[in-house]
Amino acid sequence: MKAGALAGRRLAALLAPFVAGVAVGAVVTFVLPRPSSAGSEGTVPFYGEHQAGIATPSQSFAFVAAFDLTTNSRNDLRELMKRWTLIAARLTAGTDEQSVSGSPLSPPSDTGETFGYEPCRLTVTFGAGPSLFDGRFGLSSLRPAALVDLPPFLGDRLRPELSNGDLGVQICADDTQVAFHALRELVRAARGLAVLRWSQQGFRPTPEANAGHQTARNLQGFKDGTLNVDSSDASLMNTVVWADGSDGTLWMKGGSYLVFRRIRMHIEVWDRSSLHDQENTIGRHKETGAPLGSSRESDTLPLFVGQQGSPVIPEDAHVRLAHGDGSEQILRRPYSFANGIDPRTGELDAGLLFICFQRDPREQFIPIQERLAKSDALNEYIAHVGSAIFACFPGTRKGGYIGETLLN
Repeated sequence: MKAGALAGRRLAALLAPFVAGVAVGAVVTFVLPRPSSAGSEGTVPFYGEHQAGIATPSQSFAFVAAFDLTTNSRNDLRELMKRWTLIAARLTAGTDEQSVSGSPLSPPSDTGETFGYEPCRLTVTFGAGPSLFDGRFGLSSLRPAALVDLPPFLGDRLRPELSNGDLGVQICADDTQVAFHALRELVRAARGLAVLRWSQQGFRPTPEANAGHQTARNLQGFKDGTLNVDSSDASLMNTVVWADGSDGTLWMKGGSYLVFRRIRMHIEVWDRSSLHDQENTIGRHKETGAPLGSSRESDTLPLFVGQQGSPVIPEDAHVRLAHGDGSEQILRRPYSFANGIDPRTGELDAGLLFICFQRDPREQFIPIQERLAKSDALNEYIAHVGSAIFACFPGTRKGGYIGETLLN
């Protein structure tokens, strides 16, 4: 028997229990069992005043990606955002049923690699890049003043194919396959309207690995996220993170500005450095995360001059420059990445996905990064190779869609 005929019979046999008595073109629904551990803690509401994935406590895995539109039609852009909204709402909520619509001989409506899985606190966060306002869609006059093209920073080694994009998306979940499935579904829904420009996977410690709930460590072994903005503090979030109509862009009220930097770490060089040099470079003790000269991670940075007339924390230490005078705050959601090896050098292609949210990058991220680019001792061990900025839309209600304040 020919292989094709055998495969066809096997397919028919597998489908028989589901399609018996169902006409071609009908909807075939598979009702799948779900683990008994399902609970509300496994879902993050998609609808609301703000998009999820910003104030949400960080999940263990992420995909950050950018799309370029292949259409110049504002109606097409609106249709794409409506499609993406429905997909994101369905996937983040989870469901007891997965539907495969149309003929069994047609592609299924869902790729299926997470059938029966929990949503694992999945969040999908959408944003618009500066290029979306270049005139193709009649949106030029609606570009927020805060959505600036990031200036060139000293030492940047940015690669165009890893940077920018018309639309950006941050997908986070406590399972990497669940997160990837969401990206895959968005790519499928964008066919004919947009193409993936770049994508990068990131990870953080899982709850099982970090049972003590300590501040996550990056690939240099230091705690990353100490003294971060408290996302549960509504007043602070309104000041630091959420855009407001008084900022001059009414459609961004309740949104935020995401800055993304893909930072390659020269891990092999770092691993040959002494502990003393590493701690002076960062400005913290590696084991405890405490500032140099202190014993607790939460201690205030001791920037005063020591008894010998030298700073307790070196003047070019990363934390000293990032902190500045303390007036520039950002909400950080960093992830590590590991892409195998660099075929040109044989070194590990790994590092940090720096992700931050703020009310105005001109007054927050940009001055911080300008200080770091100019004087940070850490620059010897890292290179910024990818960069993007996105205006993350406000949230939406059921029946609405992400981006409607801009596109309606």
